[in-house]
Amino acid sequence: MINFICPVCKKELCEEEKLYRCDNGHCFDKSKFGYVNLLMSQKSSAKRHGDDRLMVRARRDFLDSGGYGFLRDELCGVCEKHLPDGGNVLDAGCGEGWYSAGIKAYFKQKGIEACFCGVDISKDALEFFCKRKCGVPCAVASLFDLPFADECLDAVLNIFSPEAFDEFRRVLKKGGCLVRVIPLEKHLMGLKAAIYDEPYLNDVPDAAINGFELVETRQIKSLLRFESGEDILNLFKMTPYYYKTGIADQQKINNLDYLETQAEFEIRIYIKE
Repeated sequence: MINFICPVCKKELCEEEKLYRCDNGHCFDKSKFGYVNLLMSQKSSAKRHGDDRLMVRARRDFLDSGGYGFLRDELCGVCEKHLPDGGNVLDAGCGEGWYSAGIKAYFKQKGIEACFCGVDISKDALEFFCKRKCGVPCAVASLFDLPFADECLDAVLNIFSPEAFDEFRRVLKKGGCLVRVIPLEKHLMGLKAAIYDEPYLNDVPDAAINGFELVETRQIKSLLRFESGEDILNLFKMTPYYYKTGIADQQKINNLDYLETQAEFEIRIYIKE
């Protein structure tokens, strides 16, 4: 079982019907969707955090259509191999929960016991996560201040989310597993070629992480073909490119009804030393 901790006093939070409460009396209401907000708002002047509703909805629709199904299938196999039976698993930067919900369903089908939870800084993302009704508790929180006790988790999934390695190291047990997914150099090059006159390669971060041993890497590549303008727009709107382009470049995508693009990922599996 995974328990959140109070962001005020760091005591364990106990779940009640409509809220979470710690022994010191700090209470945090569940939203009407089911997630709990453990982000200390006074630490930030921003009114909203993380991915906005447009990006979240586009990503949900794209993923639910099976766009990255080949990646999730591979992740299911990776998690079956490396995650301990009965372990506590955090989806760090879980978004709308497509990956962790799918892995949890795969584990159930295989008879593998595990406790999943999710954390994301976007309320909109967690609203969509809760609507999946997959039984995964989730909280609004920063990955750089995770609401978990030291060394309480067996595994952390870090799928296209920020690199909060110090926190991942803190909350993972010794020997715990970090599963990281990153885009490779030519990921979505076809989409970028449709937008930019000179499409650029992605930067690929160094594999070394202090305090972790890299034990396995897998490269997953596929050519995606879209014959629907709606699918192309969902892909575009779920990426940062949509927010970094002007109206003229956005219009290039709006006019497309066919697109081929590479999807190239690397899965990196680490063990905490």
